[in-house]
Formats: sequence, C-alpha cells, structure tokens
Amino acid sequence: MTSLVVAVAPAAARAADGPTTGFRFNDITAADGVALKSNVIEPATPGTHPGIVFVASWALNDLQYLAQEKQFAEAGYVVLSYTTRGFWLSGGTIDVAGPKDVADASTAVDWLIAHTRVDPQRIGIVGMSYGGGISLLAAAHDPRIRAVGSLSGWADLVASMTGENTRRAQSAWFLQTTGRLLGRPSPEMNRILADYWANRNVEGREQWARERSVRYSMDAINRNNPAVLIAHSFGDSVFPANQMIDFYTALRTPKRLELAPGDHATVELPGLTGIQNHVWTSVRLWFDQYLRGIDTGAGAEPGVVLRPHNSDAVEYYPDWAHVTEHVDRDPLGVPHGWRATGGLGQASAGSTWTWPIQAGDDTVADGGTALLTNGLEGLTGIPPIAWLPAVSRHDAGVWLSGAAPADGWKIRGVPRLHAPVSSTRPAGTVIAYLYDVNALGFGRLFSHAPTTWPASPATLDLPLQATAYDLPAGHRLALVVDTKDPLYLDANTSDSTITFGSQSWLDVPIA
Repeated sequence: MTSLVVAVAPAAARAADGPTTGFRFNDITAADGVALKSNVIEPATPGTHPGIVFVASWALNDLQYLAQEKQFAEAGYVVLSYTTRGFWLSGGTIDVAGPKDVADASTAVDWLIAHTRVDPQRIGIVGMSYGGGISLLAAAHDPRIRAVGSLSGWADLVASMTGENTRRAQSAWFLQTTGRLLGRPSPEMNRILADYWANRNVEGREQWARERSVRYSMDAINRNNPAVLIAHSFGDSVFPANQMIDFYTALRTPKRLELAPGDHATVELPGLTGIQNHVWTSVRLWFDQYLRGIDTGAGAEPGVVLRPHNSDAVEYYPDWAHVTEHVDRDPLGVPHGWRATGGLGQASAGSTWTWPIQAGDDTVADGGTALLTNGLEGLTGIPPIAWLPAVSRHDAGVWLSGAAPADGWKIRGVPRLHAPVSSTRPAGTVIAYLYDVNALGFGRLFSHAPTTWPASPATLDLPLQATAYDLPAGHRLALVVDTKDPLYLDANTSDSTITFGSQSWLDVPIA
C-alpha cells in the first residue's frame, strides 16, 4: 500500500487571533437587479487582506457560516457570506446553480473588491453542498478566484440525478421539499422536477444538468488554475462520491481530495458551530497556503487523504491511482444449498449457470435513509447492518467469499460488478451491496450502487461507491443483489424476473 498513515492532521499555521470590525449586513445587487442578502466581517488591522466568499447551502442563508467567518476574520481574512438567489430574503427565484448563480458569485467578488480592504489577487471561495457546487462553477468562470473549498459539492449533476440511469427518490424529494418551504422555485426548476418524477424529457433534463456541472468546464477551470480542495463523504446520498474522484483526476491545478465516512455534509456540519474538525482544519490550511502565502505543508502533502470506515487512521496517497495496489477478480458461482448462496472467488466459480430472482420486492438489504443512515455512521461508526440469512433468496442473489486471511483485506478504491442479465420485462433495475459478514451472519454495509438498463438482455459493468474499508481476519465479503431500495426509483414490475448468469464477477480493489 503506497500511503502514509498518521493519527492526526498537521497543525494549522495560526497567528494569534486579531481584532475584527464585527459583522455588517448588506444587500449585493446582482447583474439583473436582484438583491442578495449578505454579511461581511474584516480584520481591524490596517492594510489589505486575503478574502473569502462563503456561498450558502441549499435552503440556508448567509447566517450559516457566522462562526467560521469570525474565526477566519480573526486570522486575517476579509470574509463575505451571501444567500443565494431564490432563498430566504434574497430576491429572485432558485436558479439551481445555473448561469445566474454563477454570475452572482462573481458579483460577490466585485462587491468584496469595491467595499472592503481585500487584496484582489488573493480571493478564495468556499461552500457546503449547494455552495460547494457553485464555488467550483464560479472558479471555472472567474479567474480572480485563486482557491476553492468544495465541501460535499458536486461536479456532475447528471450523475447525481440519474447516475447509472437510476433516479434518486429520497434526495430529490428532500431538495424539492426544502426548496419549496424555504425558497421560491423558478418555473424552470418546477418543470425539470416534474419531468424527473415522470421520467420524461431525459435529453432536456441532462442538458439542463450539464450546464450546472463543472465536469463540463474542465478546460476553463484548468486554465484558471485555482487551488482546489475537495472534501466529501464516501456515503454521500445526494452527490455520490465517485464523480468527485473523476473530477479530481481530471484537474490539472493544485488539488486535494479528502474522503471520510458519513453522508451529505454531515462530516463538516459540526464546524458550523465553530468546533474545529478535520474538514475545516483542512480548509484553513488550504487557504493559508494559497491565499495568505504561509507554508502550511498543504502544497507539499500527498493529494488524496482517506479516512477508512472502521479505523481512526488517516491515509495519504500521492494520487487516486495509488489508492488501489491491485484488483482481485472474484467470479460469482452458482447459488446452492438450502439458503441458496453462491461462492465469491476463484475456487467456487462454476462453468455455466443461470440464477433467477423475482423483481419488485425489497429485502433486508438496503442503503438506508438519505442523509440519516450514513450520517449516523459518520458520527457513531455504526453502518447499516443486515443479517444475511434473512435476505430473501427469492428476491435477491447472495454470494459469499471465503474467510479473510490473518491480515484481513484492505479494500481501497471502487469495487465493480460485471454481470450479464436478462429480464422478462425490457427494462430493469438492480442494486448491488457489499457487506463485511461476521461469524454470526451479520453484515456491515460499506458500499453499494444501483443500475438500470433500458432493454434486455444487458451486460452490467457497475462501479459501486468508492470505499476504504478494512475487512477483518476471519470475516467474509458478501455481495447481495436485489431489485428494490427506498433510496431509488426502479424500472421493475412486480411480475418480472431477472436472471443472472455465469461469466459474472466482482472486482475488489485491494491496497
């Protein structure tokens, strides 16, 4: 394993806290005349200072970051936070990170330069969730932005909404509901969501999403060359993490990717109270390095940082390619026995077989509840747990490996399922889950993903969620594949059958 494992992050280079001006609340006038509510706080010391724009999260306002703003101002930054258009007391309607939102971020930079003692050559931008995605888009469009912190943001809204051709029911409902309660959806947003729920106008929806995805502005962000910090959760149920790995890999700027257990925005959430955690410590180190010009070590450290699911260790890798040392290809054997279970691994692979499951009914294997289940794991270390003997073999396929060796398996990277399938209906959906199973049959979920195919037969090549998981000695790796999960909208009908066949395998990334 090419990594450095340490117990704590390096200490931030911090000067003694200095006096500030206190908060001032302002209206920023956008290019189209919309008023954006904002607040600003500055160091009271003379001279110019580096600046940071904080972009509020979906359905939140410019008060969200007050504790972090104060700490950054005391450290010598001019800090501006604003409420995005369409939410709370800001004017306009919700643009969902469209061209108006991107222009608003540049308008906030304009305001900062015109009304504060900011150094215009040293401006950064940071945000959580919605604010993180807008921050990346703004950096691609505004060369004045020299450093970015994207915390639980997105790079590809197409992958977030319909990754593997599968719509996300719970996360879409949450965003729509909070948008209606705390904001003013635009007619365009309402139309896109209506199409989303009805599963129509796919091409139009994807074009709308691409316009809101920094993945499709790679040349621009690489040309502008901001220093980009990405902090994300393995189990993000709103913006799945794999898209951020692809984005990080395509970046040619100073960059850093940090992944930790948890769900959407749950890892950095405690920092909004002013409590320092590893995410906000990294943001401070990053901005001190690239805006204040202090050598914090952030520029010389390896570019990828992983915090494994079931460990207190912190692992550093030079890049994503070094996370996985090799890939074990484990063939799927034919399920057999009174609790029909197939072998997972070379020794148990059959030559030719098929195995049908009934579609449309859920099993005890599922990904939990968006935001809550993986968020609980981030706080407590307890992942979703299923008792594998209770998984209905009528409604799911189950494959189990042999026992892990004395040093266990360090699973690092993106597992992949390859499987030829056929279904009695043209379209179908399956969800693949990976469990760490103990001697009593209880499995701890550490990766999963859905996929939908439009016509049968099909060959699945499904990347599961990226993970860093230490499977202990004596435990077994289980693959469960079923057809229903409350997180997703599937294409199955209750009277259909899905059949798996030989020449199926699971690629397990090992460090």
